[in-house]
Amino acid sequence: MAANSPFISDVPAAEALAAWRDACADAGCPARVEAVSVALESAVGRVTAESVWARWSSPAFDSAGMDGIAVRAADTVRATETNPVLIDPEDFWAVDTGDPVPVGYDAVVMREHVHLTASGQAELRAAVPPYQHVRSIGEDISANELLLPEGHRLRPVDVAAAAAAGATELVVRRQPRVVIIPTGDEIRPIGSEPKPGEILDTNSLMLAAQAREVGCDAEVTGIVADDPQLITEALIAAASDADLVILIAGSSAGRDDYTARVVQSAGTLAVHGVAVRPGHPVVLGVVDGPVATPVLGAPGYPVSAALTFDIFAAPLLASLEGAAPRERATTKARLARKLASAIGSDDWVRVRLGEVEGEVVATPLPRGAGVLTSLVRADGLLVVPSGQEGHHAGEQVDVELLRGLGEVGRTIVAIGSHDLILDVAASRLRADDPLISLASSNVGSLGGLVAVRDGLCHLAGSHLLEPESGEYTLPYVDRLLAGGPEIAVIRLVHREQGLLVASGNPTGIAGIDDLAQPGLRYVNRQRGAGTRALLDFELDRRGIDPSSISGYSREEHTHLAVAAAVAAGRADTGLGIRAAAQAFGLDFIPVAWEPYDLVLRASVADDDLLAPLWALMARPDFQAEVERLGGYSCEEMGRRIR
Repeated sequence: MAANSPFISDVPAAEALAAWRDACADAGCPARVEAVSVALESAVGRVTAESVWARWSSPAFDSAGMDGIAVRAADTVRATETNPVLIDPEDFWAVDTGDPVPVGYDAVVMREHVHLTASGQAELRAAVPPYQHVRSIGEDISANELLLPEGHRLRPVDVAAAAAAGATELVVRRQPRVVIIPTGDEIRPIGSEPKPGEILDTNSLMLAAQAREVGCDAEVTGIVADDPQLITEALIAAASDADLVILIAGSSAGRDDYTARVVQSAGTLAVHGVAVRPGHPVVLGVVDGPVATPVLGAPGYPVSAALTFDIFAAPLLASLEGAAPRERATTKARLARKLASAIGSDDWVRVRLGEVEGEVVATPLPRGAGVLTSLVRADGLLVVPSGQEGHHAGEQVDVELLRGLGEVGRTIVAIGSHDLILDVAASRLRADDPLISLASSNVGSLGGLVAVRDGLCHLAGSHLLEPESGEYTLPYVDRLLAGGPEIAVIRLVHREQGLLVASGNPTGIAGIDDLAQPGLRYVNRQRGAGTRALLDFELDRRGIDPSSISGYSREEHTHLAVAAAVAAGRADTGLGIRAAAQAFGLDFIPVAWEPYDLVLRASVADDDLLAPLWALMARPDFQAEVERLGGYSCEEMGRRIR
């Protein structure tokens, strides 16, 4: 195989997993890890290696199910409200819950239904049937009954039942051992301060945690340099004491990507390249040795690495324990915006979820394989099959849940223009009440208004300027949402927009008029963003042709992304809010103050879900926190504009 290992093929995920399993079987990899005995208190999460049979019955005797008196049901048959029956003291027995029912007695009368006379007789005003409030021997578990099958992942209730049936320890599968090897000259240990071109080893931390989450023992080795000999030695050493080895990075076809070649030289290369996005350059194979060991070559991008663990490693590890892979619940959801997908690969898209007027809504998150925050913020996974070009906004889709539907139903869904205040509000709301979430997606003011129109969000942030009237937001509401449901517009803040430049303003920019000067690099906001509309208005006012601005077509989706581009020296300037400039230590050249409003259906405005947000906006401490960000005025915060 060449030093630059090309992809063998684009194998569909199911076929790739099957090919890997076949290669493991052909190489003699163990089908199961060994069985071990563990104490009950250590058994939760482990998988039974043999069936669990009850040693004795539970309860082991007829016992009282209530506090009261044990009686013979036949002695109560004539008892009525108007004709009570009196039972002599020697014919009943006082019992508490769990006490054995004395021989000869077959029913229990609750204490509150018993009246004791002065002579000590029990007065009953209703007949009781045989075995009322009596737990019969073996009611829960009968001796020699199958309690738990082999291949069952044990829960807290399972070990309690096993204890009740007489067990003190259980025979379970040993935890599969996963060894993770990070590779790459650019990788640095967590805690280091990365220099340009260096990357922290977050993937090892994440993959080890994923392995432990599915019940495995995980170990991370030291970082191995991009040297095929060193990687081969590390792989063979790890395989000698592992049930699965995961090599991180080096799985693609670049100059320093050696994983496929190393796996082939150390054993069998079963698959290189799967029809999955993200996660295409996956390596699946087997390492030879006294005991053959499966190896997974995971891509270096974190979203790809996490996904390939779920698709390939998790099912293999479950089979080693003899258990079914853990499955997540699914739900139907309406897609909040159009989702395009390339034909040829299954496209796994992470989404945020919320419930809007009784329907679950899914908003796609940024899809880059390196966008680690998409893993953090995701509430669900949407798979676009390889033969499909995507979905339209509002279309019903199936979503695999990463969060419970109860939590989803307590999420405020904000779609529209980006502003730091929404992030601050989300943090404060969650701190005040852990049951409340605010999830904001940045699609621009125009996209937010369309989402409100289509019932795909609770509220939209908007600051769209209409050039003809000089008004913000309301003209667009009247135009886009005319004839639809009644709309409410609530003022959030006034904020200052301006040009973000490097500290000291090295290019000497004075204002909008300078954007067309030769050599100046601009970074813009996306179409439909209010900031883009403001720029176009200012350019038109001055007669500046947008095509004369270098970088006008380069787009970012948030103010912070614009600030990051300027701070990194990838652009000289971009239009954004003062708070973003302060966050990155940039200088700021004021252009305009503008209102930033929340647009929502009037029917949603009084929803109990949004009440905590309105209450937060009225708090002086929150308003003070917002104004400390810089470039904000909260004087009108919470005022209903319409």
